[in-house]
Amino acid sequence: MLKSFILFFLVIEIFLIFIFYHYYKIEEEHTRENIFLEMKNYSLFFDDDRFDIDIVQRDKKSKFYELYFDTDSLFILIPFPTDNNDLLKVFYPKKKYEALLYTIKLSILRQFLFLSFIAVLISLLFSFYVLSPLRHSLQLLEVFIKDIIHDLNTPLTSILINLKMMDAKNEEVESITSSAKTISMLHYNLNAYLKEMAFEKEKFHLKEVINEQVAFFAPMYHYLDWEVNIQDTIIKSDKNALARIIYNLLSNACKYNISKGFIKIQADKDTISISNSSYGIKNPSRIFKRFYKESDRGLGIGLHIVEKLCTELDIEKELKVTDSTVTIHLHLGKVTLK
Repeated sequence: MLKSFILFFLVIEIFLIFIFYHYYKIEEEHTRENIFLEMKNYSLFFDDDRFDIDIVQRDKKSKFYELYFDTDSLFILIPFPTDNNDLLKVFYPKKKYEALLYTIKLSILRQFLFLSFIAVLISLLFSFYVLSPLRHSLQLLEVFIKDIIHDLNTPLTSILINLKMMDAKNEEVESITSSAKTISMLHYNLNAYLKEMAFEKEKFHLKEVINEQVAFFAPMYHYLDWEVNIQDTIIKSDKNALARIIYNLLSNACKYNISKGFIKIQADKDTISISNSSYGIKNPSRIFKRFYKESDRGLGIGLHIVEKLCTELDIEKELKVTDSTVTIHLHLGKVTLK
């Protein structure tokens, strides 16, 4: 909405500036014309104390009944009927002329500010009006997604429970389990996106959380070179939320990797670093924005969930991008037990 408001307002303001600039130029010209006409009248009757007169010597360049400017005044030159050597100079002080222009500027500025205020109101109303259908559609979409999440919850939980009871060594069961976990993670991401999450802090081993996610992704992306170096650390935070952060980062690192690329995970006492080979990122500053994606794959909410959960868990993140590598550092200093 803010962008729409700014766009509408700027268009109106530019139009107003153009109009008022030309209006001022017209008023300035009218002021000079009025002074010129009043000077001519004064030369006939000499009954206006705003003007003064002087006698000046005629030269070849002198033109009669034209408005001139000098450093101190506006003036016209009038010939004497019986004198070919001298001219009557009727002049108006330049300070008074500038004072008139200043008054005109103030008047125009007041009008401009008033109409700018009207422009603000019009821009607000117009942006509300234009975005109203989109806002309504987003609300319907949000309700629809919430209904899907609610309907998925029970059968998904049932599938995962039943899979645990089956033979885990069976390849078909492993494949189904992997797919079910992927759906479960998508379910969690949608839930985290739409709802305020309730976090429960607990003590747990960082190595356990990372290894669990690596064990999930490494078989699916076996063609990538995996390097995992973890120094075990005790963390006090929401274990499930931290697991989702690592899941989303690894999911992104795997999906947007290159052929025969690598995934490198390093963790020490205060930092997790996840690096992956990459074709590069066009807009690094936008990758954590909601719905932003640089290809047709995915929903564009995974890294936004990372951003949201990191903020909630008080974990600082840092992105480093080169032409061939993407690295994200998670700084755990505030959640690591000393």
